[in-house]
Amino acid sequence: MEFPEALRAVRRGRRLSQLELALRSGTTQRHLSFLESGRSQPGRGLVVRLGESMELSLRERNELLLAAGFAPVYPRTSLDDPALAHVHTALRHLLTGHLPFPAIVVDADHVLLLANDAFGLLTEGVAPYLLEPPVNVLRLSLHPDGLAPRILNLGHWAQHILDRLAPGALRDELTGYVPAVEVRPDHLGFAAPLRLKTDQGELRLTTTITSFATALDVTVAELKLEAFLPADAATAALLAG
Repeated sequence: MEFPEALRAVRRGRRLSQLELALRSGTTQRHLSFLESGRSQPGRGLVVRLGESMELSLRERNELLLAAGFAPVYPRTSLDDPALAHVHTALRHLLTGHLPFPAIVVDADHVLLLANDAFGLLTEGVAPYLLEPPVNVLRLSLHPDGLAPRILNLGHWAQHILDRLAPGALRDELTGYVPAVEVRPDHLGFAAPLRLKTDQGELRLTTTITSFATALDVTVAELKLEAFLPADAATAALLAG
């Protein structure tokens, strides 16, 4: 996609007018109009400012730079690279500090990268092939050979996951695994605790997701730490035991 088309598509996707984006990025509406029509060519600094002004992800900012003919600014480093050893160590500390409650780290594709020891309680009885790397945690959750048979509110929990997932092959696959949920007129959303049956009793869990808001590396910026928290005293006691 050429830069004028890419810029116009992203701006409209963010529901910004040319004037709003011009004011945010320190340029003029006239110049922005020329950029979107191909009558002007942007400098590298302006492309970076436009990406920041539209609050694009680092991956999207790199794509906008490439469309404009510039090299990507933000590196994409493997989490195993020594350069990210401090990030790896910090994540391990966070996971350990969340015990006795489960916590995991996933990448942008929902692939499991790290987990603490309590996560094993959630994966009891899961088919071994679903735990072979790379492990997609959404597939692990909703697959008939995964957690699904033990999720007592599977329909609503599945909808909670699907509502956050962009259209694509994975969403189509997961949709085929779960029952349809009727949405009533008084529906307030599917943000409900995960109710999971275990050998020790029922777990009722809520989740919180943490990301690196100030990261300048694509890999780090796309990491998500998902921590499971007890939704009632019985679950807290069960996990603590």
